Amino acid sequence: MKFIVSSTFLLKNLQAVSGVLISNSSLPILNDFLFDLSGDNLKITTSDIETTMTISLQVSMAAESGIVAVPAKILIETLKTLPDVPVTFTVDPITLGIEIVAGEGKYKMNGHNGEDFPETPVIDEGNEFTINSIALSEAISKTVFAVGIDEMRPVMTGVLMEINPEFVSFVATDAHKLVRYQRFNIGVDLEDSIILPTKPLNQIKNLLGVEDQDVKIIYDQKNIAFEFGRVRLISKLIEGKYPNYAAVIPSDNPNKMQIERMPLLNAIRRVSIFGNQSTHQLRLSISNRTLQLSAEDIDYANEAREDLNCNYNGEDMDIGFNSKFLLEMLANLDTEEVLFEFSQPNRAGLIKQIVDEEVVDKDILMLIMPLMLND
Repeated sequence: MKFIVSSTFLLKNLQAVSGVLISNSSLPILNDFLFDLSGDNLKITTSDIETTMTISLQVSMAAESGIVAVPAKILIETLKTLPDVPVTFTVDPITLGIEIVAGEGKYKMNGHNGEDFPETPVIDEGNEFTINSIALSEAISKTVFAVGIDEMRPVMTGVLMEINPEFVSFVATDAHKLVRYQRFNIGVDLEDSIILPTKPLNQIKNLLGVEDQDVKIIYDQKNIAFEFGRVRLISKLIEGKYPNYAAVIPSDNPNKMQIERMPLLNAIRRVSIFGNQSTHQLRLSISNRTLQLSAEDIDYANEAREDLNCNYNGEDMDIGFNSKFLLEMLANLDTEEVLFEFSQPNRAGLIKQIVDEEVVDKDILMLIMPLMLND
């Protein structure tokens, strides 16, 4: 097995799939890149058993096809130190010794048997649809931060994707906050729901960037695959029944507050510095056209309050929220103004974007549970 490829081009592709690697895995081969050379096409694969990612690239010259598992850390660290030069890889099919020649340098390492690399799952007779990459990247960014981390409730450690002909929804919750992102006019002739693990979603988001392209999604009962450009990622789905999230979204919210997002975000950042760093409790006192934010830490005699202008329609209200959650939510919205909807101080509050009525291709709703306020 022998081929020549640009050092920077190879490094860029290795880094694209390296996020799947497990550091110091108990299975040594999971610390490797799988190189599969066929003609002048080199497929590079990484796997952690649950997720497998493959990227294909064309090499400058190929003499013999073959397959070998290459230690990832030593290869990436070597390539990082090289200028943009042609690199020649030669693999002994018997000993699996790997020789790398770059400029005046020659480097040798031991590879592993590529046949021992985990097999990539196959999706037979799965459902299939296509989604725009920008829409998918935004859906992931707006929801993945809200997933739970409790391994005792595995379904809440993933993102629920609901598919129907009218829209595709992405939902994440940790029982304290919830985000639902909907994308309309996708043109999907399906009706289904599946739970996606967060690790592959983060990998996809990082790779998609800002390029506008189609992403093909194929899934069955156990696995889901994302295909775009030269990349194919396949991952196991999370099994189980997702909570009935719609039941916790309050529908009757007579108290509504419209406010500028960035001034609110920055005020919360300032005031929360003086609050209790364990509870992150933030008091919102709303009346007429004024929102007062306040926080205190009794143990250290710290306190802060700040007034902001708002447009409020409803009864005067004091309600408490976790400032950390509020900051995460507001940072993941894009509009200049946001709308808060409340029913009672002991009920969940909703946060929505205020958008032009002509913008009808997407919708985002965020829910945050209140904290009991200290009198």
